Formats: sequence, C-alpha cells, structure tokens
Amino acid sequence: MDKFSLFPLHELDDPDTSYLDPTREERVHIPPGPPPEQLPSERLKNFDMVFTGYNESQAVVEATRCIHCPATEPCILGCPLHNNIPKALFAIEQGKYDAAASIFRLTSNFPEVCGRLCPQEVLCEGSCTVAGYDRAVNIGKLEAFCADSQRNKSGFPLPPQVPATQRRVAVVGSGPASIAVAEELVRRGHTVVVYEEWPKPGGLLHYGIPRFKLGKDIVQAKIAYLEAIGVKFICNTLVGRDIQVDDLHQQYDAIFLGIGAPVGHKIKIPGEDLTGVYQATEFLVRGNLPSDDLPERLKGLPEIVKKIAVIGAGDTSIDCVRTARRLQVQNDFADGTVVDYYRGTESEIRAREDDLAHAKEEGILYEFLASPIRFIGDEQGHVRQIEMQRMRSKPTHQPEQRVPSRIRIPIPGSNFIVPADVVILAIGYEGDRLIPSKTPALKTTKPGIFEVASEETGVATVGGVYAAGDDVRGADLIVTAIAAGRKAARAMDSYLQLLP
Repeated sequence: MDKFSLFPLHELDDPDTSYLDPTREERVHIPPGPPPEQLPSERLKNFDMVFTGYNESQAVVEATRCIHCPATEPCILGCPLHNNIPKALFAIEQGKYDAAASIFRLTSNFPEVCGRLCPQEVLCEGSCTVAGYDRAVNIGKLEAFCADSQRNKSGFPLPPQVPATQRRVAVVGSGPASIAVAEELVRRGHTVVVYEEWPKPGGLLHYGIPRFKLGKDIVQAKIAYLEAIGVKFICNTLVGRDIQVDDLHQQYDAIFLGIGAPVGHKIKIPGEDLTGVYQATEFLVRGNLPSDDLPERLKGLPEIVKKIAVIGAGDTSIDCVRTARRLQVQNDFADGTVVDYYRGTESEIRAREDDLAHAKEEGILYEFLASPIRFIGDEQGHVRQIEMQRMRSKPTHQPEQRVPSRIRIPIPGSNFIVPADVVILAIGYEGDRLIPSKTPALKTTKPGIFEVASEETGVATVGGVYAAGDDVRGADLIVTAIAAGRKAARAMDSYLQLLP
C-alpha cells in the first residue's frame, strides 16, 4: 500500500517509525532553513511581499524537519482550524505539493493567507515539538508554499457539482469569515450573494493588509474562483445605509453578518481632529492601494512628510509604520523618521514576531512607556507636535489569569514634546454600530458586537440571521474568523435544509 495514504494516521498512538526516513532522531538535527526574503534596503523601494517564498528543494528540506509526533499532534491542536499539518508536510517531503495543498484546503478556506498572516509562533509553531531542539518547523511558510504552487500551476481546485437547493443566502461583508461562509455554502448548492461596502471584494484581506505582507493578486484570485463557482458580489453597497437587514430578509432564506470590527478607536485627547492626524485604516488603504480600488473620499496618497508618528503597538501599528517608511523612501523623504510610541513595554507588543523584526530592520524607531496627552497644531490647524507623558507598567496582580494583564501608570512631571507632522492612530478596533442601530432586534454584547447563541453555530437573535468572526469576538485573528465562519456555515446549511 502507498505509505503516503497511511501516514500519519490519527488512529495510531505512535506512527510506525519504519516509515520515517530520515528517522526522528536524524530529523531534529536538520538545520532550519530561513525562508528567502528581500533585503531591507531593497524592500523599502517597493510594496512587494517581503518573503519571496521557498523553492522546491528548500521546502522539502524544511518539511523533512517535522518528526511526526504521536497523535494527536501538538501542531494540530495549536491550529484553530486543526489542519492536518504533519500529513501535509509529509506530502511536501515527498514532492507531492498539490496533495499537500489539498490537505490544507480540507480544513482551511485560505491557506495562502493563513500561511502568511497567522501568528504561527503562538499557534501551530508555538506547539511544535521540534522547537525544543531548534527553531520550530516553519509551518506557515510551507503552507503558503504548497498553496501557491497549486494555485499557480492548476488554479484553485473546483468542488464537485451538487444539485442546487434553491435556497438563497445573503452574506454581509467579504472578509475572512464571509469568504469561508460563502465558499462553504455555495459548495453545498445554495445561492450566495455577498454585499461589500468597498469598491472591490476582499474586505480586510484586500483593504486592511499591506501588499508587502499579502499580495492583492492572491486575494483577487480567490474572489475570481468564488465567482467561478457561483458566488455573486455586489460592491459599493453598505448594509444599514443602502439596504437594510429587513430588506434582505424578504429576498433571502438566511443572512450571514461578517462585517468584522472595522471602526478605529478614538484616542479622545485634544487635537485629535487636527489635519494630519489619521486613523490607521485610512492611512493604510490610501498608502497601499491604487485610487481605482478606493471610494472618492479616500483617493490619493496620504500626506508624506519627514517626521511621522504612530500611536499604538499591535499588528496594525506595525503595518502603519512599515507603510509610512516605504512612502517616505519612495517619495524623497528617505532621511525622514517614523517613530512608534507605545504606552507599554516592548514585551507587551501584540504582533507577529516576523513583522516586528522586519520593522526594526527597516529603520522604525520605538519609544516605549510613552503615551500622548495632546496633539499640538499650528495656526493652520495642522498637527506639528505631540505632548507625551512617561508611563510605568506593573502587573494587575490577578493570580487567576494565566498571563496577568498590566496597568500603565502616568509618571507625574514626566511630560515631553516630540515633533510630528503626521500622526497615525493604531490603537485598536471596535464593532460598527450601523446595522444594530437600524435593526434593533439584533442584540449586541457591546457596541457593534453581535450576540449569538453560541460561537459553535453563530445563531443571532433574529431568526435566520447568523454572525461570526470579529463582529462576535471583537478584533481577533484571521484564522479564528475563518474557523468561526466555517462553523456558522455548517449551522446555516443545517437550517436551510430544514426549511419547508
């Protein structure tokens, strides 16, 4: 029998090590291969993806570092989608890249994205046994490698045709959770129409993630595939303004709300409304995308100046500082500075390790334990300075928490002024209140965050309406949104099948 079809089997407590060549002991001594990437001096001159991707020989060597732990493998448990990672890596090791991609696609709607954007160091790779010997197996880059290989050579695999159910579903939003729902439901024979407020589909993946992390051709290839299998996209349509949930109810058998948590937090200090102070989303979309992809109010580059400040320290703030630095270098401000101010310590930054390392390589400066108290403008109402205050950080002393949270305490008399001709606010996101305000029967747990019976089903408080992802959990990971969308799709399919 073909050993690929047998290995690794979850029913086995310990796979037969005779299948492993090299042996487990030999595998842990294979040195990790850093994935190829652009040099910092070169990547600042473009918006191309930093990681250029493994070639086939590099991918095979890296995949061979997997020691195929006894079931259930820690990496599978560490993945919110529970991808069969060992089996996929074994396929790569054998040169079966298409098979590897198909294994990932059994449980993930977008391995090209998860392989690039998941914080693997706290998920699958954070659970990897090999990390006890050397660097964890680079699961994310291998996932992206095989998915890219399959897509570039033969396209996305087409699902088997199934009889049409004559059931119609409206999906609101076209981000990760919505893409998962749309794909899962159309594959089950339902008619799916997606409503998107932006000019192009893709939601967060197209508009929120910079090109140097995720090429837009990858996102649009997925959209084209969804259209090919029957999903219809209606863009420039904001549900809650242009059409109401109640209107959708009259046209569709079920509705999925996947609008995410798109509203940037206000900082609520003097000067927030000065010219030159941007919310992160506006700065990112104007800095990363062509005008044709944007609504009229956001067309054109943001201001590009010599002194740029970013407030916050998470994934979005790192996207902002790296975008800002590229804009400086590519627009005659190579001698400019981008400074990220954060009220906490470096160890408290909630961002991918790779992205933080790349930001530092690209010349981003960080000022920790510093918090703004006001923005100072000139006579024309344009920001020119920030008054900051030093902070100290200490645990909240809540022993029941696995990772105790910290509080930041202002230090009296520590104020100081810093120059800034552009300020970007990247201090987190919250839900959009528009739809709940127009459909009061949709209950929320906090503004813009929908109440559901269970995250296992996504059943909202109006019959036939479901929600999942960031508009239920609050701002979270792409992979958790995909996982939640898949669960909601299963519940919606069951609901649709029971309709008379």
